[in-house]
Order: sequence, then C-alpha cells, then structure tokens
Amino acid sequence: MSIPGGHTLRQNQVLSAFSEAEYEYLSPHATLLSLDAGQVICQPGEFMDAAYFPLSAMISLVSIMEDGSSTEISLVGNEGMVGLPIILGSGVSTHQVVTQIAGNALRCSANVLKDLFNRSESLRRLLLRYTQVRLIQVSQNAACNRKHTIEARLARSLLLVRDCLCSNEIPLTQEFIANMLGTQRPGVNIAAQLLQQKGLICSSRGKITILDGEALESVSCVCYQVVLAEYSRLLRPR
Repeated sequence: MSIPGGHTLRQNQVLSAFSEAEYEYLSPHATLLSLDAGQVICQPGEFMDAAYFPLSAMISLVSIMEDGSSTEISLVGNEGMVGLPIILGSGVSTHQVVTQIAGNALRCSANVLKDLFNRSESLRRLLLRYTQVRLIQVSQNAACNRKHTIEARLARSLLLVRDCLCSNEIPLTQEFIANMLGTQRPGVNIAAQLLQQKGLICSSRGKITILDGEALESVSCVCYQVVLAEYSRLLRPR
C-alpha cells in the first residue's frame, strides 16, 4: 500500500498493520505533512482534532511543570501514533505535543479515526495493544530513570531513537537528551564522553552518530530489551 507523496505505508509500523480495507477507509481523509523541528502540534488541555502517524519525523510528548520547566514523557517515531486520547475517549491532550526531529507524518482526522475504531474490531485490538505498549514504555522509563546509571540510560535512549528513525545518525542536542532522561546536561556530557571514549558513538554539535550498535546494546540497561520484547509480543503478530 502507498500513501500520498510517494511514501510507503510501511514507513509507519502501526499503519503497516492496518488491513487493506481499514487503510482504504482512512486514506481519503489523510494528509501528508512536513513537520519542522520545534513545531508545536498540540498544547496541554487542548482537544486533539487529528492523529499523527510519523514516517520520518519524531514527535515528543512533553510535561510542562508549574515553574515552566519541561520533561519529555514519551517519544513517538515511525513505530507508533500520536493521538491516544482520541481513541480512549477524552480527546484532550494532557501534554504538549511537539516535533523533535523534522520529517514527514501522516495526519488523520480524529473523527475519521474514531469512526474506524468503532467499526473495526481488529483495528480496536491493534490500537489497544499499541496503547499497552506505550504504557509499558512510560512505566519502564520511570523505573529506569530512578534505578539505572546515566550512561546506561543514554545508551538505551539512543538505541530507541535509532530504531524509530532507522538511522544511526541521531539529530538531537544534549540539552534535549537531558530532558528526555530527566537529568542535568553536565551528566549527559560525561556519559556521552564515556561512550565516545569506548568507540560506541561520535558526538558533535546537534548530532550523535552510533558507531557500534551491538556494543551499545551491551552497555544499555535491560529496559531497552524489555520494551523491545513487549513491542514485538503485542504488535508484530496480528
């Protein structure tokens, strides 16, 4: 199956699990967008009028604190979908939704997705399993940020972003990575230097390149494999 603009459906792993009939129902109401880095899609408390299926973009869900500081809660790349409040019933985002890595995404009307969700039992099972994966990811991240070293957490995060982008070149600043890990930037600098000294990554301004993914996995905490295993268990077979 193909989508507008010559992109393939399989660029997004949730969309690729849609049946032909489900995708044909959604397709006329879907729009291919080019998202810029830093582009805000939705603010906390706003109704989400559309769901987004990233193809090459990466979208962040950010919690805004009372003092104006922010913490990254979840990253969504081509493995997933942004817009769970739509299918869960409230339709209201509790987080700021912002593009972290520029790229393309497919935008689908909330009403169309809700209608398709209600019509198709197989799609309901798929999206509810994806919801469970996201819950597992968020809860595992919370435990990981409390229990594991910054070096191991950085390795895990880089591997997850690599998997989402299907690329060893990761255009993220250390400031954003610090927010993602819930730590201070100096700690991220030290962890990145340690990984670089081991020959696992190369860090330059605004970009980190993974040089040895297999060795990076050995440095990463077990959380990377836990989330990966749950994703495969719940979403791969349909």
